Amino acid sequence: MNFSEGEIIYINKPYRISSFGALARVRGIISRKVGVKKMKTGHAGTLDPLATGVLILCTGRATKRIEEFQFKTKEYTATLQLGATTPSFDMEHPEDATYPTEHITKALIEEKLKGFIGEIQQVPPEYSACKVNGDRAYELKRKGKDVHLKPKTLRVDEIELTDFKSENMQMSIRVVCGKGTYIRALARDIGSALGSGAYLTALCRTRVGDVKIEDCIKLDDFPEWLDKQIIEFNN
Repeated sequence: MNFSEGEIIYINKPYRISSFGALARVRGIISRKVGVKKMKTGHAGTLDPLATGVLILCTGRATKRIEEFQFKTKEYTATLQLGATTPSFDMEHPEDATYPTEHITKALIEEKLKGFIGEIQQVPPEYSACKVNGDRAYELKRKGKDVHLKPKTLRVDEIELTDFKSENMQMSIRVVCGKGTYIRALARDIGSALGSGAYLTALCRTRVGDVKIEDCIKLDDFPEWLDKQIIEFNN
């Protein structure tokens, strides 16, 4: 392996670490291994801290391929809590409103999910890295400022209900989608379509293009994996 010439690394990002945090940890390990101050490294598509799964890292000259990976189709599994919302549409913030759920059935969910297949309009979450006049939306929100984001046209290829528990009003879905789709915002919109509310309690990116989660290295296992590689050092 030659990290300066460029390598692609597939990491299974753990819960409660940012994509940049995972990148920084891997970059630090590689940099120490090859004896450089800071190996050039980038990631191809952010995962929220509360999400897990496929995170593609590119080193050296391979960072030129980042955009290529960003445009690959992605697959997610997600669990939604129905009947409530949070400001971030996930568990980063506490519930801020509750809604009725007595009318929600499996049949209703499956019917409403059909409306999210194909090209859809989606307003990104206010707690997101989207830029507003040069500032990150989540930074503005954390300062107590109002954020107004415009809807974007996205593509959802597949959306499937994989589980529904009426006793606690939790549902699980599998989603295959294109670039720029926020599954948190999809949860918000599904809750609204059901005449209720919803937010994410779990999210995993299971595939990016042909890269599956089974192909990925657990972050904690990366040092051991790296020790087993044959590494070329640039003179």
